[in-house]
Amino acid sequence: MGRGRVAALVLGAALAAGGARAAEPTQITMWSNWPDEPAKREWVSARVKEFEAANAQCRVKLSFIPKADIYTQAKSAVRTGQAPDVFYMEPDQPEFLQGGFLEPLETRVDTGAIEEWAKPAWTAKGHLYGLPVEAYTVELYYNRDLVRKVGVAVPESGQLTQGAFADLVRKGVAAGVTPVAQGVGDRPFPGGLLLFESLLRKLGTEDYGKLLSGDLSFRDPRVLAVMTWFKDLVDAGAYPKSFSTLKLGESHYYFYQKPGALVFPDPSWFTGRAFAPPESGGMPADFPLGIMQFPAMDEGRCPTCKTLSVAGSFVVYARSRNKDCAGALLRSIGSVENGTKWMEQVSLQTGLKSDPSRIKSAHEDYFRQLQARNQGVTYFFGTPLFHYRAKCAETYTQVINNALPAGLISVKDAAERMDAACHKGS
Repeated sequence: MGRGRVAALVLGAALAAGGARAAEPTQITMWSNWPDEPAKREWVSARVKEFEAANAQCRVKLSFIPKADIYTQAKSAVRTGQAPDVFYMEPDQPEFLQGGFLEPLETRVDTGAIEEWAKPAWTAKGHLYGLPVEAYTVELYYNRDLVRKVGVAVPESGQLTQGAFADLVRKGVAAGVTPVAQGVGDRPFPGGLLLFESLLRKLGTEDYGKLLSGDLSFRDPRVLAVMTWFKDLVDAGAYPKSFSTLKLGESHYYFYQKPGALVFPDPSWFTGRAFAPPESGGMPADFPLGIMQFPAMDEGRCPTCKTLSVAGSFVVYARSRNKDCAGALLRSIGSVENGTKWMEQVSLQTGLKSDPSRIKSAHEDYFRQLQARNQGVTYFFGTPLFHYRAKCAETYTQVINNALPAGLISVKDAAERMDAACHKGS
């Protein structure tokens, strides 16, 4: 064989090898929350499989990791350049955006498939940084049979007065039933849900916004009045004795399995666990679930107010070497069709647009109740930890989430500590 023939064969082999390498798919990594919420996990897994089926050039290594662990691992990984290409995030972690670790998405996803009210949660300096999959309102779930059994009738509006709700708590304690299923063993916010939803209804959206921005003092008489009412509920025995250690997932079980409670303040992501099979920690099929409005405060400015927020979202790592596949994955996930599937399969609001006429669900009664409780309401955007930062957020977690509902601090001390950390005039 002559030298020319050998050279041609070598070159052909090299080109063939190069062609094979070029055809190899790009593998991206994706971290998602919800390892213990089957409906959400299955929704994410299905979307990834659909993407891979339509995009042979991209493969996805998908991992489900508890939220707290994702945050811890991601904070370390983004600084060392080792973060996954796509990961779960919520708008209450602004340090990822401020650090320049998130990729703008407006040219990579279909922004027309995102609800207009959800975009501000992920918009900064004219750019969109997150795909808002999960959205929620803050609801007050209740056991219709137990509430009726202790002698309280919930009106057609679903809203008790301030005094009637206190009466419900007292009657529950007298009957040996825990009034409010709640625990803060693994979360920085649940202990503040009842108090802050009540403050929103007392103050109205404008002054409540001032309270969260630090422009209104916690020593405002209206704020102190609601905090005093709340502390009276605590002292009456509203919360479980295991309040400080009870985890969020355990509080679901506490409410609808054992020992049972009258009410359960929870964002409407409640369904992620509640609609799982009972053997997986879900709610019994015949559980008499009702949804109240949070109580109307005496002389409250906005009894119809309610918190709306964006939660579980997906972002692209700004230093990813695989942004084309990562962006294509989020574009594939972020469609009206997938928003409809989320509503149907997860039974929870979404920041993606959806088509209600196509939703088929075994939980139609729940959807009717949720729709009724959200008719005619005035929304306030964002829970306290969406607005609070740094020392103020830490104080909220320590004082409002934990010490006050645990009965470990007075109203006066709680207000002074919140003002010291959050009030601009202090």
